[in-house]
Amino acid sequence: MKKHYYIYLLLFCTLIYGQKKSLQTKFTSEKITLDGKLDEAIWQSTPIATDFIMFQPDNGKTVDNNKRTEVRVLYDNEAIYISALMYDNEPNKILKEINKRDEFGTADFFGVFINGYNDGQQNFEFFVNAADGQADCLATDNNGEDYSWDAVWESKALITSFGWIVEMRIPYAALRFSNEKIQTWGMNFFREIRRDRQKYSWNFIDSKIGTITQQNGTMTGIENIKTPTRLFFLPYASFYTYANANQKTYGELKGGLDIKYGINDAFTLDAMLIPDFGQTKYDDRILNLSPFEQQFNENRGFFTEGTDLFSKGNLFYSRRIGGPPSYSPKMATNEEIIENLANVDLYNATKISGRTKGGLGIGYLNAVTKKTYATIRDTITQETRQVLVEPLTNYNVIVLDQRFHKNSSASFVNTNVTRDGSFRDGNVSALVWDLNTVKNTYNLSGNFEYSYVNDIENKKEGINTTLNFAETSGKYRYSTGTNLVTKGFDNNDLGINFETNYYSFYGNTSYRILNPTKIFNSFNTNINVNTQFQKETNKIQSNQINLNVNSNTKKNHYVGFGFDYRPFENYNYYEPRTDGLYSIDPTRFGSWFEISTNYNNKFAIDLNPSIALFGEPKRMSYGLYIGPRYRFNDHLALYYDFNFLRQNNNKGFVDSGSNNDTLPSDAIIYANRNVITYTNTLNGKYSLNSKMNFNLSARYYWSYTENLNFYNLEDNGRLSPNDTYTENQNQNLNTWNLDLSYNWWFAPGSQLTILYRNNAAKYDNLINKDFGNNYTSLLNNKDLSHVLSVSLKYFIDYNQVKNIL
Repeated sequence: MKKHYYIYLLLFCTLIYGQKKSLQTKFTSEKITLDGKLDEAIWQSTPIATDFIMFQPDNGKTVDNNKRTEVRVLYDNEAIYISALMYDNEPNKILKEINKRDEFGTADFFGVFINGYNDGQQNFEFFVNAADGQADCLATDNNGEDYSWDAVWESKALITSFGWIVEMRIPYAALRFSNEKIQTWGMNFFREIRRDRQKYSWNFIDSKIGTITQQNGTMTGIENIKTPTRLFFLPYASFYTYANANQKTYGELKGGLDIKYGINDAFTLDAMLIPDFGQTKYDDRILNLSPFEQQFNENRGFFTEGTDLFSKGNLFYSRRIGGPPSYSPKMATNEEIIENLANVDLYNATKISGRTKGGLGIGYLNAVTKKTYATIRDTITQETRQVLVEPLTNYNVIVLDQRFHKNSSASFVNTNVTRDGSFRDGNVSALVWDLNTVKNTYNLSGNFEYSYVNDIENKKEGINTTLNFAETSGKYRYSTGTNLVTKGFDNNDLGINFETNYYSFYGNTSYRILNPTKIFNSFNTNINVNTQFQKETNKIQSNQINLNVNSNTKKNHYVGFGFDYRPFENYNYYEPRTDGLYSIDPTRFGSWFEISTNYNNKFAIDLNPSIALFGEPKRMSYGLYIGPRYRFNDHLALYYDFNFLRQNNNKGFVDSGSNNDTLPSDAIIYANRNVITYTNTLNGKYSLNSKMNFNLSARYYWSYTENLNFYNLEDNGRLSPNDTYTENQNQNLNTWNLDLSYNWWFAPGSQLTILYRNNAAKYDNLINKDFGNNYTSLLNNKDLSHVLSVSLKYFIDYNQVKNIL
C-alpha cells in the first residue's frame, strides 16, 4: 500500500509542478457589468482556474481549501474579463488598507499576469487589492516590475461573507499580442493573503529557477477577435499661481495634449505635445562633494511609462532631456548672470514601441528641446546681453531587441544627440546580449558599446564592454565577470557615466533557503568581490569584499547585517579633478545592521545603524537611519524617516590653481574635514476611497562641511600639510520641500490634481550648528517659494467618441 501511495504522490507532483496549466476562455456577447456580483449567466459555464500553489514563503505547498481561489476568463472584441473568488475562512481579518494607485499598502491583493506572445519574456501585470485599489506594471526578469507604466482598465472588488471577489475588464489596448486568428497567451494568476504574508500562484512558480516570466501557464480560446482602433487622447489644462517675497504673485495657464495610437496590435505610438511637468515630484538635492554630478530619479511620466526597451544597455538617462543647460556663459569680471533657466523646455517628445510575432522588439524615442539663453548684465554700465547656453537640440534613441528560446535576447541600441550649430554632438551604439540555457540554470550576458563625440575642440571615441557568466538556479548560485572602459568612452550626452579608463574583475556567490525553517521564512547570504585597475598604470583604483545576510523571521520581521572590507589602498584618479593625477584612499572596514518590523502591525519601525573605520588616524564615519510608521486605520497613515551621517577627518578636494589665480597653476588643495548630514522626511496619506487621496511629502535636508586643515596633493598621491592656505571653503546647505496634494481619478484614465508646493534652499560658507535655528530661518517668508496648481487630464477613447457621434 505504501509503495502505491508514493507512486501516486510522485505522479501528482510531476503533474502539478512539471507541467504548465492551461485555461480555456469563452467568447461572450452578453454585457458584463463590473459590480463584483458575477450575476451574468455566462460566468457559471466558464472553465475555472484553481488549485493555487504557494510561491512564498513555503514554495510548492498547496493552498488550504478554505483559502482557495477560483478564476474565470471571458472575452469579446474589445477586452478580456476576469472574475476571481478568493475564499477566506476568516473574512473579517482580510487586510484592506486604502492607498493610491500602484501602492498595495497593507492589503490582500489579486493579480493577473498576461503575455500575449507567450514568449516568456515580458508580463503585463494587473492587480486589484481588497480595498478596490488598482496597480499595474510591466515585468521582465532583467528589470523586475516597472510600476511607472499605467494602463487604462476597470475593476471592482467586494468583501463578502466567504472572502472577497474581484472583477476586471482589461481592454486589448492595454496589451500586446500578435494578429493571429487563434491566440495562445501566457497567463498566470497571483494572490497574496497579507496577514499571513503568503503568496500563491495558479501555475507553479518554482523559486529554484531564476525566472518568473517564463513560468506562466497558458490561456487558449481567443479566436477571430476584431480589435477596435487603438487611438486615445489625453488633453490637459493646468493653472499655476506663483508667489515669493522677491516678486509679485502671478498666474500661468498651460495646456497640452498626449496622444496614444495603436499602429497595429503590436506597436504603439506615444506623442507628447507642449508638455507640462509642473506637478512632477521634487528632486532630493544633496550637498555633493564628489567629482561627479548628482544623479536624479526620473519622475516625468512620459519618460518612465513603458520604457523597458530603452533601458537596454543602460545608455539612456532621460533626465538629459529637458535638464539643465549644457553650456555656461563666458563672462568678464564685471558681469553677472541675472537670468538663467534651471531646465531647458521641450517642444515635443515621441516614442514608438512594440514587438513582432517573431520576437523582434522595436523602440524609437525622439525629443526636441528649445533654444535657451542666459541674460548677462554689466555691473558698470547696467547693459544686458543674451548668451546661448543650449541650442536647439534633437535627442534620439533606437532599440532593436530580438528574443529567442523564450528566455534569451540580443539587442542593438543607438543613442544620438544633435545640437544645432557649432556645438557638441554625441553618438553611442551598443550590442547587448542576455543568453540563458534551456532550463534557466546558467546565464551569459554582456555588452559592447562604442561612443563618438564630435566637438569642435575635442573629438573622441571609446568603448565600454562587459562579459558576465552566472549560475542562476538552485540554493547555491554564483557569478563572475569583467569590464573594460577606455579613456575616450563618453555617453554623457544622453546617458550617464562617471568612471572611465579602467578594467575590472568581479565575482559573487550566494546561498538561499527555498522553503521556511523553524526560524526563518526566508534567508539568503552573499559574498561579493570587486577589483578595478587604472588601464594605463595598472594601479588599483577600487577594491572591495563584502558579506551580506538577509532574512525574514517566522513573524515576518526583516533582519539583516553585513560587512565590507577594502584591503588595499585605492589610487583615486577622479577626486583631484585633473587628468593624470591621483590621490590615495586608505583601507576601510565597515559594517551595518538593519531590522524592519512587520508592516502588517499598526506600528512598525525600520532601524539601520552603520559604521566604517579607515586606515588613517581618527578617520571614521558612522550613521543611523530610523523610520517609524503608524497606520491609524485603513484611511490614514504617517511615515517618518530620519537619516544621520557623520564623516570625521574625511579628505577631499577643495581648490586648485586652475580655479584660483592666487595659487600656483599646478596646485591641488585638499581639506581634512568633518561632514555632517541630517535628512528628515515625513510622508502621509489620507484616502477617502481608492480613487480619492490626499498625500503629504515633506523633506528637510541639512549638510555642512567644516574644514579643519589643508593639504597639498603631491605627485605620488600623498598629502602634505599646507599652512598658508586660508580661504574659507566650508560649505553649508539647507533645503526644504513640501508637497500637499489631492488626487481624484474621476473616470478611467482621467485625473484631477490640486497641488500646493513650497520650497526653499540656502547655501553659504558660514556654518551655524544650531539645528533649530537653521530649520526655522529656512522657513521664513523671505526664502520660501510657493506654488498652487490645479491640473485636469481627461482620457478620451476615439471609439467611444465615434459611437457617440
